[in-house]
Amino acid sequence: MNKITDDILYRVEKPARYIGGELNIVIKEKSKVDVRFAFCFPDVYEVGMSHLGTKILYHNLNKREDTYCERAFAPWPDMEKQLRDNDIPLYTLETKDTLKEFDFIGFTLQYEMSYTNILNMLNLSNIPLRASERDESYPIIIAGGPCAYNPEPLYDIIDVFQLGEGEEVINEIIDVYKENKNKLTKSELLLELSKIKGVYVPSLYEVSYNEDGTIKEFRGKYPEVPKKVVKRFVSNFDESEFPEKLIVPYTEIVHDRVVLETFRGCTNGCRFCQAGMIYRPVREKKTATLLSQADKLLKSTGYEEISLSSLSTCDYSDIQNLINTLILEHGGNNVGIALPSIRVDAFSVDLIKAIQKVRKSGLTFAPEAGSQRMRDVINKGVTEERVIEAVKNAFESGWSTIKLYFMIGLPYENIEDCSAIGELAEKIADEYFKVPKQIRNKGLRITVSTSIFVPKPFTPFQWAPMATIESVGEKIKAVKTSMRSKSITYNYHHSQVSYLEAVIARGDRRVCNVIIKAYENGAKFDGWTEHFNFEHWQKALEDSNVNGDFYSYRERSTEEILPWDFIDIGVNRNYLIKENEKAKDAELTQNCRLGCTGCGININFKEGECFHGALSN
Repeated sequence: MNKITDDILYRVEKPARYIGGELNIVIKEKSKVDVRFAFCFPDVYEVGMSHLGTKILYHNLNKREDTYCERAFAPWPDMEKQLRDNDIPLYTLETKDTLKEFDFIGFTLQYEMSYTNILNMLNLSNIPLRASERDESYPIIIAGGPCAYNPEPLYDIIDVFQLGEGEEVINEIIDVYKENKNKLTKSELLLELSKIKGVYVPSLYEVSYNEDGTIKEFRGKYPEVPKKVVKRFVSNFDESEFPEKLIVPYTEIVHDRVVLETFRGCTNGCRFCQAGMIYRPVREKKTATLLSQADKLLKSTGYEEISLSSLSTCDYSDIQNLINTLILEHGGNNVGIALPSIRVDAFSVDLIKAIQKVRKSGLTFAPEAGSQRMRDVINKGVTEERVIEAVKNAFESGWSTIKLYFMIGLPYENIEDCSAIGELAEKIADEYFKVPKQIRNKGLRITVSTSIFVPKPFTPFQWAPMATIESVGEKIKAVKTSMRSKSITYNYHHSQVSYLEAVIARGDRRVCNVIIKAYENGAKFDGWTEHFNFEHWQKALEDSNVNGDFYSYRERSTEEILPWDFIDIGVNRNYLIKENEKAKDAELTQNCRLGCTGCGININFKEGECFHGALSN
């Protein structure tokens, strides 16, 4: 056990990140468990402790008597300096043991620009960065999460990838490990793990390339290695394991509240959205289940806010009844309800008014694109009339603070589409002033934020080129110049970060060297503006003889073998191709709740059913 002294903690900005001992942590006797699992989040404590998947897997693994799951987070640079200066390896918060002492080190891959933090956490634990350089004495490094759907850029860093939802498959992995850890060598054990559905072991596969740099062949090294890795998902989501207690930090975190997961998947079919494809089919929890979970979590944590979490929360079949009942049961104790950004076409003034009875907040909408043509291209489906109607209702009901989220750099977009973002914001501001002064609230504030579109695997836009840094600059300028109102604030993202995100998101095995070299050059916390240094990555690309433009700016043929084509998410490739063709013609595809659109999930994954309606009773 490491000795973290007060002297060290006095020297860092937020000591509560590193001390552990929070309410509801799990304490076990190390000598009485067979498997030790360090669950690592490759970002700072406040971000990692807000991640619901971490909470679920921590709970699930610790329900096993034979397993002890502990937590570790990326130390902020001030704490990293103290660890290195005092020769203290990175440790878990529960026992303060170094990561090297565990059987498994698990990382969740939520964002490509956190990959250098994975390397830093391994290095701080005195663990070799490359899987090919780690012998039997080192833990098995395992990773999952949305970015794992293209695992290849981390092929020589991570030993095992778990594809899909982890609640079930992680237990099978632990079972196989426990049964064989004293019988098999590490390489034999990895081969055994690869036989589990949803598990990918990159060292068991090899890749060859064509002269033009595209993939020629991807194949297993052994006959028993699966040719296709099929994602895992929980069929009966209503009965899936969910924590009755959440760890309550001593310090403020990003999402400091009870989180209820209403459903998984999404029926909207937005063409830019990876989550909407990889998390199919939609599975809801019953209202009664959610009410029971809310009651237990509020009692065990003392929180005064409940966040309803999903890809599109207002689409929950029984949303009005759920919110009204939560407020009826807990509003008297000053417990508020929070919704993530609201789909404009699902906006209900009555619904939001019910939430605001306990606690007032601003409204957040995500039209995603400014022009109607672009909203149709990306299959957003919402009309400008509906946007205006929603904000008009909001202004008349007392709101004066609104946030709007858009993307720029989308496929088939032109400058006029970007100008339309500012023009729409101006129309929204005009709508506020149409509301009589005696009705509207004072102090109009509209915040417009644009992110840069990054094409992701398993979407209809996975073949599309990313917008160049130069064109993104022009598009940001077009948005800026189309806004005049002093009530509108415009925020936009860093294009160099998005460029690298695109390189990694659609990268192959050759990008692995780039990530390692970027880290060796000093890259870490790349998702944080104050720590991002583009030069570290430029030099890494150059030293690795890798052309980043090949992965970001190149349009792919639909015949090309993509680095992630060996993964089966249940959605047919031809469906994605067809959706991309419809995007070119700005042709809409209906919401799955209105009828099957033929993605293939209901045929390919017969154990899971597509959405069939409300599960409220």
